Amino acid sequence: MPRYKLIIEYDGAPFWGWQYQDKGPSVQGALEAAVTAMTGEMVRVSGAGRTDAGVHALGQVAHIDLTKSYSADRVRDALNAHVRPHPIAVLSAEVVPDTFDARFSATKRHYIYRIANRRSNLALSAGHVWRVPRHLDVDAMHDAAQVLVGKHDFTTFRDTECQAKSPEKTLETLNVTRDGENVNITTSARSFLHSQVRSMVGSLVWVGHGRWSAADMRRALEAKDRAACGPVAPPDGLYLVRVEY
Repeated sequence: MPRYKLIIEYDGAPFWGWQYQDKGPSVQGALEAAVTAMTGEMVRVSGAGRTDAGVHALGQVAHIDLTKSYSADRVRDALNAHVRPHPIAVLSAEVVPDTFDARFSATKRHYIYRIANRRSNLALSAGHVWRVPRHLDVDAMHDAAQVLVGKHDFTTFRDTECQAKSPEKTLETLNVTRDGENVNITTSARSFLHSQVRSMVGSLVWVGHGRWSAADMRRALEAKDRAACGPVAPPDGLYLVRVEY
């Protein structure tokens, strides 16, 4: 039974998230329907990250097991044909050993959060960035972000419905940069808690507005209390960029 590794790009706006659920369409469900249309089999598509409703991906990774062997290019092209008209693209497919697991073999996940720091409304990128009209102090945001780097109890930045066994995570990087009116927040870790990135971004925007300092960020982290978190950033600007193995 060959196993295929897929790299997938998608617009998360129409979906209730990656994971299959009854209340609305999911990326996983759309891909599984495409696999069934291609092969006639009911196959589970296992993903590297369970992105939330509205969150996008540039390089989500998944794996599937098929009973029949196909060329990797045929798998890619057939899935792209059958997944239409959903805003999902299978960028590549490759045969991998059955020991490969898209979720559990991953060693690092990379995300980017995109902010349009501008007064004007969004004409082309609505739903794909967070428009913050008030000027952001990016240097202050980056300095405060370093408080969160390392191994910590991230209870403050964890959704109350998070199902992770432990609130402890090791954040390897958290950087804030500006390119004109675009502010990018990039972060990497082996894994993240539910809503952790969006929670950190919302709090960093408070820093950028001068409402919080780096000391306030540290106090919020050390509080280990969800009530100490700043606002949760909307899903529009969040992208799963890449997964390492």
